[in-house]
Amino acid sequence: MAGNNGDKSGLLGICRKAGKLKLGMDMAKSACASGEAKAVLAASDISAKSLKEISYSCGRYGVKLYALGMTMDSTADAVGKRTGILAVTDAGFAKAFAKGLTEIETTAAEEIF
Repeated sequence: MAGNNGDKSGLLGICRKAGKLKLGMDMAKSACASGEAKAVLAASDISAKSLKEISYSCGRYGVKLYALGMTMDSTADAVGKRTGILAVTDAGFAKAFAKGLTEIETTAAEEIF
């Protein structure tokens, strides 16, 4: 399992260096709204409120949400900033992440209202 986390960490680092990663809730929500986000990744230790909020945004704008399987501290080691929500803005990187991660069911806007 450690090798898998290493692969994800390496891919996160490459994605960050390529400028194809938006870090944090607000940046991820903005990327979803603008159509820039191709996928959103959620750390394993984000709060239920944060997960609900990003799930709503992803559902509203049709962006896939994945469980990253890493903690926020592990994410910090990979990208240089402690964050639990990361938006991937490149289709190739999004596809690479999707292969090894579990998709989280999103809450579409019409389900809430």
